[in-house]
Amino acid sequence: MSHPTTPEPAVVVTGLHYAWPDGTPVLDGLDLAVGVGRTGLIGRNGSGKSTLLRLVAGDLAPDDGQVRVRGTLGYLPQHLPLDVQLPVDAALGIAGPRRALRAVERGEVTEENYAAVGDQWDVEERALAELDRLGLGHLGLDRRLAELSGGEAVLLGLAGQLLRRPDVLLLDEPTNNLDSGARERLYRAVTEFRGTLVVVSHDRALLDLVDSVAELREGGVTWFGGNFTAYEEALAVAQEAAQRDVRVAESDLRRQRRELVDTQVKLARRKRYGQKMFDSKREPKIVMNSRKRAAEQSAGRLRNEHEEKVRLARERLSEAELAVRDDDEIRVDLPATEVPAGRTVLELRDLLPLYADPEGEGSRLRLELRGPERVALVGANGSGKTTLLRTIVGELEPVAGEVHRPVPLRYLPQRLDLLDEEASIVANAARFAPQASENALRARLARFLFRGARAEQPVGTLSGGERFRATLAALLLAEPAPQLLLLDEPTNNLDLAGVRQLTTALSGYRGALIVVSHDQRFLAELGIDREVRLNADR
Repeated sequence: MSHPTTPEPAVVVTGLHYAWPDGTPVLDGLDLAVGVGRTGLIGRNGSGKSTLLRLVAGDLAPDDGQVRVRGTLGYLPQHLPLDVQLPVDAALGIAGPRRALRAVERGEVTEENYAAVGDQWDVEERALAELDRLGLGHLGLDRRLAELSGGEAVLLGLAGQLLRRPDVLLLDEPTNNLDSGARERLYRAVTEFRGTLVVVSHDRALLDLVDSVAELREGGVTWFGGNFTAYEEALAVAQEAAQRDVRVAESDLRRQRRELVDTQVKLARRKRYGQKMFDSKREPKIVMNSRKRAAEQSAGRLRNEHEEKVRLARERLSEAELAVRDDDEIRVDLPATEVPAGRTVLELRDLLPLYADPEGEGSRLRLELRGPERVALVGANGSGKTTLLRTIVGELEPVAGEVHRPVPLRYLPQRLDLLDEEASIVANAARFAPQASENALRARLARFLFRGARAEQPVGTLSGGERFRATLAALLLAEPAPQLLLLDEPTNNLDLAGVRQLTTALSGYRGALIVVSHDQRFLAELGIDREVRLNADR
């Protein structure tokens, strides 16, 4: 395994072992050294990226091995454990110093207050400046987190980490839930960070800002110099060479097999000729027996030599095939989801969702979907996209207006909480399709890459991407088949291979789609027919 060139790594992982409570190994003897600069940590869902960040951050304790971090560390997890009743200053980690500072300003000059302030006399100014830099200047420090959108909460978490001025910063899928403007501000913060930054992300634009890419695959880390685009180019060259090596090895194996067959034919002819001479007794028996033994020894050596050549050729082919990536793709055909072109699948009649401003411009929604339309629901963070989806499926009652749902529909929320954590994947799928036999369910789940024993895995042990795939499988295989599917930020929990798998899976879906996503590349590949934009004042 190669390493980035750095005289003094900021993060060093040695012989790291970690397994889930059920014994499933996640990391097995991992070695890693990360130097100053921006590193993109990539890998397939389930390869252990988020787990590795949690181990480095101290959120998890390794079963064996060591983690050493030089300097202070900041960590922004994928799912922020925020108490919605907290004010902004508490989420930023400055509530204590801020209270003490206010007390000192009121004349309460005590040792405790001075100790609480420490050297943070400018904490409010720095906090407000950081919020403003990330587009959160409108929040203030006393606002409750319950009033924040998902994207604002992510940026607030980042602001809290940056305020600590860490030497090492770990970011796990930081662009989840961010609209395009918020993403640009996060990109700027990443490029301005001076220290060691490790980011796990499926966001290609973010990964193109890194200095090097570390790929976690099959228990090891491979380093690539440059950003994600450079990684893809290097990988394409390597895969082309690997495919070429496979073709050469296959050709060599065929040649060696032919030569072995030819040798066996020649030896058989020679043996028949020798037997014929022996039977005719043209020479003394002792001479003929000596020749027979010599011929058998020679034939054995020749046969062994060619069999060894075949064995070596087969090994070279196996080694060449290992270098070729076999990233399985979801392949599904879902004819039961098909919707005729003219059929109405959804109608919003002067709908006023909860939390919408009744006086806002265009606050009353009118929308009709017909046939297998694919619609992108777009708008800034806080514009009410998730609220609208929840209203469409009936989780929230509208303030006014109606939702007409003439076809079966299913909703995939951001939080992926539809499945029973304790139950297996196949048991969860059975909840959505109770009339289907277990064999039929297993056959369908295999198309979503849950084959054999994998279908028995408890949902609570799945990675974010695997959980998403299991939830998507349960929804698409549900009975009755959904002819309208609502997806809320579906790429948030997926790596780049997972996004590709999702796009492939949805190509087999024949119903209508409403998708909330800030991933423009994904929307383009999905074949969106039109956009419906919500205003920020909703």
